[in-house]
Amino acid sequence: MSKAPMILDHPLVQHKVSLLRDKSTGTKEFKELVGEIAMLLCYEATRDLPTKEVEIETPIAVAKSHVLAGRKLALVPILRAGLGMVDGMLSLLPAAKVGHIGMYRNEETLEPVEYYCKLPSDIAERDVLLLDPMLATGGSACDAITQIKKRGARSIKFLAIIAAPEGLAKVHEQHPDVDIYVAALDEKLNENGYIVPGLGDAGDRIFGTK
Repeated sequence: MSKAPMILDHPLVQHKVSLLRDKSTGTKEFKELVGEIAMLLCYEATRDLPTKEVEIETPIAVAKSHVLAGRKLALVPILRAGLGMVDGMLSLLPAAKVGHIGMYRNEETLEPVEYYCKLPSDIAERDVLLLDPMLATGGSACDAITQIKKRGARSIKFLAIIAAPEGLAKVHEQHPDVDIYVAALDEKLNENGYIVPGLGDAGDRIFGTK
């Protein structure tokens, strides 16, 4: 059974998404906001990480405390826009390995075309966080998830900043085992496959290539 997406309704997330949407937001600020929102998405997506109890000696006394129980993680951005989410997440997960999947969208068919895939050799042993700022048609996300599964990964979560209902439905239909975390759920896709109201082309705005 498909799981409902986790839509972050936190005031900080809503505020930062509003700034992202603004067409007057420049490249530097846009890139910083993407990293900050990615960090907040990461916070929610890792809420179920296991911990173990340890004893820590503080300056005052010995305390029983909790640390991560050694779960291995991998961050896999979908190139190129997904790269904008990596640094913010690595600030919380410095031990995570980073893989990359390169795709572009055929402008006529709107279907994804894969041109690159390099994942950690032990991807089957890692919990994967797949990253793409935009979940539009869902084609790239579904294809990336398929490629990661083919290489042995069993635990995959997909993190996006803006999602369209059509993209969510497609990922749920093809990969019901994948949890989805998004900062905002938008109205629809337009005839060109862009999210409405959206924020334009995330890759162009991150890298200043409009």
